[in-house]
Amino acid sequence: MSVDTDKGIIEATDTTMWFGFKDDIVIRINDNGSEDNGSEHLVDIRSKSRVGSRDLGKNAERIHDFIDELKSILAK
Repeated sequence: MSVDTDKGIIEATDTTMWFGFKDDIVIRINDNGSEDNGSEHLVDIRSKSRVGSRDLGKNAERIHDFIDELKSILAK
């Protein structure tokens, strides 16, 4: 995993359970040029399989799981 807090970027690799395929995940947090010191942020999440043309929905599932977890943390 690689984290660059100055740029707001997290890069990671996930390995699928069944076949051990590697998937790349990138999360970028951007303040969207907000004038009020970043009270509004954009979160860009990408998940891409390295191998094959189908992922059986795993990349979308991974993104939705991350969003659900982020919402849970921000609600506290």
